[in-house]
Amino acid sequence: MQFTSERHLDDDVLEREFTLGEIPGILWTPASAPAPAPLILVGHPGGLRRMYPRLVARARHSAAEGFASATIELPGAGDRPRSAAAEQARADLRRALEAGEPVDDEIVDRLVLPLVDKAVPEWRSALDALLALREIGGPVGYSGGVIAIGLRLAVVEPRISAALLFAGSFVPRAMFEEARQVTIPLQVLLQWDDDGNDRQMALDLFDAFGSKEKTLHANMGGHTGVPQFEGDAGNRFFVRHLT
Repeated sequence: MQFTSERHLDDDVLEREFTLGEIPGILWTPASAPAPAPLILVGHPGGLRRMYPRLVARARHSAAEGFASATIELPGAGDRPRSAAAEQARADLRRALEAGEPVDDEIVDRLVLPLVDKAVPEWRSALDALLALREIGGPVGYSGGVIAIGLRLAVVEPRISAALLFAGSFVPRAMFEEARQVTIPLQVLLQWDDDGNDRQMALDLFDAFGSKEKTLHANMGGHTGVPQFEGDAGNRFFVRHLT
């Protein structure tokens, strides 16, 4: 991990950009909190620059509770090399949604499965590097989307103790069996009127999760209409399980 820039935000949060090989990322740490700080991995649908306003808002909100937050760019997003197969699958998905047609499982598989297979090892490598920093400790949580990436991480990464998953993206049916293997505490956030998300699939996935402690927060509104109070609810969830 190589840090490429740093700056102090006005609420006593240190923001540092880094690269991990070809992968860019950002780390936020509460400057005044005693080290080492618990860590939250901040998931997103890709495009660090495009997503930055929402990512930094989430990180600053978490820093108020003493949590460090980190995120990395997804494969094929931002300035990372594009995959022709993924771009075609994304175009097919967009075409089906714009036409009001059901999204075929084959399209979801082509788009999501290769992304999960590549992104999850990258997240685990980033976690190795982050936990080697003296200011970062454990436990570790995962917050956000892509929900299929968070699902896979919850199964294969024993260092993640709890996950707040955003049900705003499609999940391959083949991954429902993996969901039954998830045992960590979960909080799942669902926007009821999200046109780009299959609501019934999200409910079926929640039902499939094997965790004994799992909570569904469903709110009216579209994909970007998450109520502000959900940020506080997420903090309370992680305070219970990471401190």
